[in-house]
Amino acid sequence: MSLASKDDRKVAVDVAAWMFNIVTSVGIIMVNKALMATYGFTFATTLTGLHFAATTLMTLILKWLGYIQSSSLPASDLMKFVLFANFSIVGMNVSLMWNSVGFYQIAKLSMIPVSCFLEVVLDRVQYSRDTKLSILVVLLGVGICTVTDVSVNAKGFIAAFIAVWSTSLQQYFVHFLQRKHSIGSFDLLGHTAPPQAVSLLLVGPFMDYWLTDKRIDTYHYTYTSVMFVVLSCAIAIGTNLSQFICIGRFTAVSFQVLGHMKTILVLMLGFLFFGKEGLNLHVVVGMMVAIVGMIWYGHASSQPGGKERRPSPTNNKPEEQVELVKLDEQDETV
Repeated sequence: MSLASKDDRKVAVDVAAWMFNIVTSVGIIMVNKALMATYGFTFATTLTGLHFAATTLMTLILKWLGYIQSSSLPASDLMKFVLFANFSIVGMNVSLMWNSVGFYQIAKLSMIPVSCFLEVVLDRVQYSRDTKLSILVVLLGVGICTVTDVSVNAKGFIAAFIAVWSTSLQQYFVHFLQRKHSIGSFDLLGHTAPPQAVSLLLVGPFMDYWLTDKRIDTYHYTYTSVMFVVLSCAIAIGTNLSQFICIGRFTAVSFQVLGHMKTILVLMLGFLFFGKEGLNLHVVVGMMVAIVGMIWYGHASSQPGGKERRPSPTNNKPEEQVELVKLDEQDETV
C-alpha cells in the first residue's frame, strides 16, 4: 500500500471517528434533555451507570464475536482509570447542581488548559505558537456562546475543581493506557466498562437522592419514559466507544478542542427544537469564532512542529531514545 493511500485511509477513518462521536454525543444530550425536562427522570448518575451496563453488554457481545481479543490491564491502572472516571461523572453532576450555568461552562472550558498541562508535564508535548493561539480562539468563541451569568460559592468551586481535573485525567488515561499496553479501543472499554457500571449503579441512587431529594424506586415509570431510557442507553454505547476511539487516535487535548463542535451543534439544535429566544448576535458571533478556532487548530496542530513530543533527557540509554523515536513515529496523534 502506497504512502498516499495510507494517508488517505487515515484521514477517512479520523473523519469517520469524529463524526461518529459528534452524532452520538449530540444525540444523547438531546435525548437526556427530553428525558429529564419532559419526563422528570432526573437520576443522572444512575442513568450513567445504566449506560455503562449497556456498554458492558455490548463488549461481551463483541468479545463473543471475536472483535475483542483477550488482553491484560494491570489492576492498579484499571483502578486509577475507574476512580478518575467516576469522580468525573459525579463531579460534573454536582458542579452543574451547585453552580450557575455560566460558571459550569467556564469549568468545562478550563479542561482544555488542564489537558494541555498534563500533556506537557507527563508526555513532554510541545505546542507551536499557532496551535496555542488556535486553542485560545476556541476558548474565546465557546465562552462567548455559553458563558452568561457567573456566580460561584465555595462548595461549587470545589465540585468544579474535582470535576475538571478528574475528567482531564480520565481522558488523558484513555490515550495513555492504549499506548502503554498496546490495546485497542474495544479492548480498553471491555476492561473499564464493567467496574464503572457496577460502581455507578451502587452509588448512583444514593448520589441522585442526595442531589435531587427524589428516589429512583418511587419514580412513576411510563412506557414512553422507559423507551427514552432504553434509547439513551443505546446511544451511550456509541458515545462511550467513539470517545475511546477518538482519544486513542488523537489526544485528550484534541478531543477537548474539536469536541466543542458538539457544544455548538447542541446550541443550534436547542434553538431549532426548543425555541429561539436565546439566539442573538453575540451567540452567533461566538459560534463563528469557535468554528474558525477549531479549523485553525486542526491545521496548526497537524503541521510539522505544531504539536510534538520533546526528546527525552540525554541521560537515557541510546536504546531507550531509539525506542521513543519509534513510538513517536507510530503514534497517530493530531
